[in-house]
Amino acid sequence: MLKACFAAFFTLFIVFTLVPQQAVGQSSDRTMPMRTPDGQPDISGTFTFRTLTPLQRPGQFEGQETLSAEEAREFEVSERRRQNRDLFDPEKGSGGYRPRAEGGVLSYNEFWYERGIELTSDKRTSLIVDPPNGRLPPQTETARMAAQERRGYQEEHRYDSYENRGFGDRCIMFSRSGPPMTNGAYNNNVMIFQTPGHVAILNEQLRQARLIPLEDVAKPRFTQLAGVSRAHWEEETLVIETTQFRGWGNRPERKSMHLVERLTRLDPDTVTYEYTVTDPTVYTAPYTVMMPLRRTDGPIFEFACHEGNIGLYGILAGARNLERLGRELRP
Repeated sequence: MLKACFAAFFTLFIVFTLVPQQAVGQSSDRTMPMRTPDGQPDISGTFTFRTLTPLQRPGQFEGQETLSAEEAREFEVSERRRQNRDLFDPEKGSGGYRPRAEGGVLSYNEFWYERGIELTSDKRTSLIVDPPNGRLPPQTETARMAAQERRGYQEEHRYDSYENRGFGDRCIMFSRSGPPMTNGAYNNNVMIFQTPGHVAILNEQLRQARLIPLEDVAKPRFTQLAGVSRAHWEEETLVIETTQFRGWGNRPERKSMHLVERLTRLDPDTVTYEYTVTDPTVYTAPYTVMMPLRRTDGPIFEFACHEGNIGLYGILAGARNLERLGRELRP
């Protein structure tokens, strides 16, 4: 009998030992704040920020911040059809692509896109929440003139050298990764890691990783492509301030940008990502964007792109061949 009781006790001990305990940072009550092992608000995980909600409010929704359920369904169906690459006519051209007769080439087919299939859950008509019109503020006259000059130079010299190609062509920086992060056609995925002294943000596009100190660490004197970031907690919200940007590609205006990002855990499946851009040399007012980071099982895939990739080689080699043939270089 004693042996039987001991065996039963030992069995229960093993069972309770092996049964997974409620993970730190995970709560059965969705209203309870999630915490890391060291007690910080838990914003970690693998997330997607793909959505059909546009950055700026379309003219058709002027003065309308959100859509009804029926309006949202109609817009989503329309957008999925409008953006579907499999429905584009390569002979006539559409959706921003030139006709084939004019040198237009359709890029990937629809299989490769993950832009999302629906609006944000609150059915907003723009990711921009400030200004209230859901549009980017007007640019300064100086910024407009500078952008016009850059476009003119690029049109004339884009095939001269690899140095004249954008940082995207050169696989150095992409807008999706930011900072700030922006949604687009694909690679709208991010992993967030936390330690007691740092937060790491790893974007799928370009495998860009930002390692951001949570401590009051002195900033370096030099600029960086992704800026220099420092973070702190304001109650349940992680606030990241970034300055010291180095201008890159066709965006030298980033040098004067001041960026504030805010990440707040809403529930086990959602983190709100909000950022405010202030740059008086480019925009006449600051603007704020808010978009959800929704939990996904992942994984984060390798973004097989590097400077000197075969695509960049092909662009320049093709241009040199056209020059040898005496043919015009198309923009």
